[in-house]
Amino acid sequence: MRVVIAGGHGQIALRLEKLLSERGDQAVGIVRNADHEPELLAVGAETVVLDLEKSDVDAVAAVLEGADAAVFAAGAGPGSGEARKDTVDRGAAALFADAAERAGVRRFIQVGSMGADHPDAPGIDPGFAVYLRAKKAAEDDLRARDLDWTILRPGTLTDDSGTGLVKIADHTGRGTVPREDVAAVIAGLLDAPATARRTLELISGETLLADAISAV
Repeated sequence: MRVVIAGGHGQIALRLEKLLSERGDQAVGIVRNADHEPELLAVGAETVVLDLEKSDVDAVAAVLEGADAAVFAAGAGPGSGEARKDTVDRGAAALFADAAERAGVRRFIQVGSMGADHPDAPGIDPGFAVYLRAKKAAEDDLRARDLDWTILRPGTLTDDSGTGLVKIADHTGRGTVPREDVAAVIAGLLDAPATARRTLELISGETLLADAISAV
Protein backbone atom coordinates (compact mmCIF):
# COMPACT_ATOMS: atom_id res chain seq x y z
CA MET A 1 0.00 0.00 0.00
CA ARG A 2 1.29 3.44 -0.95
CA VAL A 3 0.22 6.06 1.60
CA VAL A 4 0.87 9.78 1.17
CA ILE A 5 0.97 11.73 4.43
CA ALA A 6 0.59 15.50 4.63
CA GLY A 7 2.49 16.92 7.57
CA GLY A 8 5.06 14.17 7.21
CA HIS A 9 7.42 15.57 9.84
CA GLY A 10 4.77 15.74 12.57
CA GLN A 11 5.10 13.63 15.69
CA ILE A 12 2.17 11.38 14.78
CA ALA A 13 3.22 11.20 11.13
CA LEU A 14 6.77 10.08 11.90
CA ARG A 15 5.43 7.26 14.07
CA LEU A 16 2.94 6.31 11.36
CA GLU A 17 5.61 6.30 8.66
CA LYS A 18 7.75 3.99 10.78
CA LEU A 19 4.84 1.60 11.32
CA LEU A 20 3.93 1.53 7.65
CA SER A 21 7.51 0.96 6.59
CA GLU A 22 7.98 -1.85 9.11
CA ARG A 23 4.93 -3.69 7.82
CA GLY A 24 6.04 -3.38 4.20
CA ASP A 25 3.93 -0.47 3.02
CA GLN A 26 5.26 2.55 1.15
CA ALA A 27 4.99 5.73 3.21
CA VAL A 28 5.47 9.07 1.45
CA GLY A 29 5.76 12.10 3.70
CA ILE A 30 5.15 15.63 2.45
CA VAL A 31 7.34 18.16 4.26
CA ARG A 32 7.67 21.91 3.92
CA ASN A 33 11.30 22.07 5.00
CA ALA A 34 13.97 20.01 3.23
CA ASP A 35 15.97 19.95 6.48
CA HIS A 36 13.39 17.51 7.83
CA GLU A 37 13.93 14.89 5.13
CA PRO A 38 16.62 12.91 7.02
CA GLU A 39 14.21 12.19 9.88
CA LEU A 40 11.67 10.72 7.48
CA LEU A 41 14.29 8.72 5.65
CA ALA A 42 15.49 7.33 8.97
CA VAL A 43 12.07 5.76 9.62
CA GLY A 44 11.87 4.32 6.12
CA ALA A 45 9.66 6.92 4.43
CA GLU A 46 10.04 8.56 1.06
CA THR A 47 9.97 12.35 1.08
CA VAL A 48 8.44 15.08 -1.04
CA VAL A 49 9.28 18.72 -0.31
CA LEU A 50 6.14 20.75 -0.94
CA ASP A 51 4.62 23.70 0.91
CA LEU A 52 0.87 23.07 1.03
CA GLU A 53 0.26 26.72 1.94
CA LYS A 54 1.84 27.87 -1.31
CA SER A 55 1.11 24.98 -3.65
CA ASP A 56 -1.78 24.29 -6.02
CA VAL A 57 -4.01 21.30 -6.59
CA ASP A 58 -2.12 20.08 -9.66
CA ALA A 59 1.19 19.88 -7.82
CA VAL A 60 -0.32 18.04 -4.86
CA ALA A 61 -2.32 15.70 -7.11
CA ALA A 62 0.91 14.75 -8.87
CA VAL A 63 2.31 13.56 -5.52
CA LEU A 64 -0.86 11.58 -4.81
CA GLU A 65 -0.99 9.94 -8.23
CA GLY A 66 -0.94 6.15 -7.82
CA ALA A 67 -1.41 6.24 -4.03
CA ASP A 68 -3.80 3.87 -2.26
CA ALA A 69 -4.58 6.26 0.56
CA ALA A 70 -4.01 9.81 1.79
CA VAL A 71 -3.56 10.90 5.41
CA PHE A 72 -3.84 14.53 6.46
CA ALA A 73 -1.84 14.92 9.68
CA ALA A 74 -0.58 18.48 9.19
CA GLY A 75 -1.13 21.33 11.62
CA ALA A 76 0.12 24.84 12.13
CA GLY A 77 1.12 24.06 15.71
CA PRO A 78 0.37 25.74 19.05
CA GLY A 79 2.80 28.62 18.47
CA SER A 80 1.23 29.71 15.18
CA GLY A 81 -0.96 32.75 14.69
CA GLU A 82 -4.58 32.93 13.65
CA ALA A 83 -3.77 33.27 9.95
CA ARG A 84 -1.66 30.10 9.79
CA LYS A 85 -4.24 28.08 11.68
CA ASP A 86 -6.59 28.89 8.84
CA THR A 87 -4.16 28.35 5.97
CA VAL A 88 -2.87 25.02 7.35
CA ASP A 89 -5.56 23.40 9.50
CA ARG A 90 -8.34 24.41 7.11
CA GLY A 91 -6.84 25.52 3.80
CA ALA A 92 -4.17 22.85 3.40
CA ALA A 93 -6.65 20.15 4.43
CA ALA A 94 -9.09 21.26 1.73
CA LEU A 95 -6.31 21.44 -0.85
CA PHE A 96 -5.14 17.93 0.04
CA ALA A 97 -8.69 16.62 -0.33
CA ASP A 98 -9.06 18.43 -3.67
CA ALA A 99 -5.86 16.77 -4.84
CA ALA A 100 -7.00 13.34 -3.65
CA GLU A 101 -10.19 13.68 -5.68
CA ARG A 102 -8.25 14.76 -8.74
CA ALA A 103 -5.75 11.90 -8.38
CA GLY A 104 -8.49 9.33 -7.79
CA VAL A 105 -7.36 8.45 -4.25
CA ARG A 106 -10.57 7.55 -2.47
CA ARG A 107 -9.31 6.46 0.99
CA PHE A 108 -8.68 9.58 3.04
CA ILE A 109 -7.97 9.80 6.76
CA GLN A 110 -7.90 13.18 8.46
CA VAL A 111 -6.68 13.89 11.97
CA GLY A 112 -9.23 16.19 13.52
CA SER A 113 -9.71 17.48 17.03
CA MET A 114 -12.02 16.79 19.94
CA GLY A 115 -14.12 19.86 20.61
CA ALA A 116 -14.37 20.84 16.95
CA ASP A 117 -18.17 20.60 17.14
CA HIS A 118 -18.23 23.36 19.76
CA PRO A 119 -15.35 25.74 19.04
CA ASP A 120 -17.03 28.66 20.80
CA ALA A 121 -18.08 26.86 23.98
CA PRO A 122 -17.76 28.94 27.15
CA GLY A 123 -14.32 28.93 28.75
CA ILE A 124 -12.33 27.97 25.66
CA ASP A 125 -9.12 29.94 25.19
CA PRO A 126 -9.58 32.36 22.24
CA GLY A 127 -6.48 31.09 20.45
CA PHE A 128 -7.61 27.49 20.79
CA ALA A 129 -11.07 28.47 19.56
CA VAL A 130 -9.49 29.71 16.32
CA TYR A 131 -7.80 26.33 15.93
CA LEU A 132 -11.05 24.46 16.60
CA ARG A 133 -12.95 26.59 14.07
CA ALA A 134 -10.32 25.80 11.44
CA LYS A 135 -10.55 22.08 12.25
CA LYS A 136 -14.34 22.17 12.10
CA ALA A 137 -14.27 23.88 8.71
CA ALA A 138 -11.83 21.24 7.42
CA GLU A 139 -14.02 18.42 8.74
CA ASP A 140 -17.19 19.92 7.26
CA ASP A 141 -15.44 20.31 3.92
CA LEU A 142 -14.30 16.68 3.93
CA ARG A 143 -17.72 15.30 4.89
CA ALA A 144 -19.23 16.95 1.81
CA ARG A 145 -16.84 15.13 -0.54
CA ASP A 146 -17.30 11.88 -2.41
CA LEU A 147 -14.32 10.23 -0.74
CA ASP A 148 -14.01 7.23 1.58
CA TRP A 149 -13.01 9.50 4.43
CA THR A 150 -12.55 8.82 8.11
CA ILE A 151 -12.01 11.64 10.59
CA LEU A 152 -10.08 10.64 13.71
CA ARG A 153 -10.29 12.92 16.74
CA PRO A 154 -7.68 11.97 19.36
CA GLY A 155 -7.84 13.06 22.97
CA THR A 156 -5.04 14.97 24.66
CA LEU A 157 -1.81 13.71 23.11
CA THR A 158 1.10 12.40 25.17
CA ASP A 159 4.58 11.14 24.38
CA ASP A 160 4.15 8.05 26.56
CA SER A 161 4.85 4.68 25.02
CA GLY A 162 1.85 3.19 23.29
CA THR A 163 -0.09 0.52 25.15
CA GLY A 164 -2.16 -0.82 22.27
CA LEU A 165 -5.22 -0.46 24.50
CA VAL A 166 -7.70 2.16 23.32
CA LYS A 167 -11.29 3.32 23.25
CA ILE A 168 -12.70 4.30 19.85
CA ALA A 169 -16.28 5.52 19.46
CA ASP A 170 -18.41 8.30 18.01
CA HIS A 171 -18.05 9.94 21.42
CA THR A 172 -15.55 8.69 23.99
CA GLY A 173 -15.49 11.51 26.50
CA ARG A 174 -12.31 13.33 27.38
CA GLY A 175 -9.05 11.52 27.97
CA THR A 176 -5.43 11.18 26.93
CA VAL A 177 -3.79 8.97 24.34
CA PRO A 178 -0.14 8.40 23.36
CA ARG A 179 0.85 9.60 19.91
CA GLU A 180 2.21 6.11 19.30
CA ASP A 181 -1.26 4.65 19.71
CA VAL A 182 -2.79 7.33 17.47
CA ALA A 183 -0.36 6.36 14.71
CA ALA A 184 -1.19 2.69 15.19
CA VAL A 185 -4.91 3.41 14.97
CA ILE A 186 -4.43 5.36 11.73
CA ALA A 187 -2.49 2.42 10.30
CA GLY A 188 -5.32 0.13 11.36
CA LEU A 189 -7.97 2.39 9.83
CA LEU A 190 -6.20 2.19 6.49
CA ASP A 191 -7.06 -1.52 6.51
CA ALA A 192 -10.64 -0.98 7.70
CA PRO A 193 -12.73 0.35 4.80
CA ALA A 194 -15.91 -0.17 6.82
CA THR A 195 -14.92 2.87 8.92
CA ALA A 196 -15.38 5.15 5.90
CA ARG A 197 -17.63 8.18 6.38
CA ARG A 198 -17.26 7.98 10.16
CA THR A 199 -16.03 10.58 12.64
CA LEU A 200 -14.37 8.72 15.51
CA GLU A 201 -12.93 9.84 18.81
CA LEU A 202 -9.93 8.10 20.34
CA ILE A 203 -8.55 7.89 23.87
CA SER A 204 -6.66 5.29 25.86
CA GLY A 205 -8.86 2.46 27.06
CA GLU A 206 -9.02 -1.23 27.84
CA THR A 207 -9.66 -2.74 24.39
CA LEU A 208 -6.98 -4.09 22.09
CA LEU A 209 -6.48 -1.72 19.20
CA ALA A 210 -7.46 -4.17 16.45
CA ASP A 211 -10.59 -5.20 18.35
CA ALA A 212 -11.55 -1.58 18.94
CA ILE A 213 -11.31 -0.80 15.24
CA SER A 214 -13.30 -3.91 14.33
CA ALA A 215 -16.02 -2.94 16.81
CA VAL A 216 -16.71 0.35 15.05
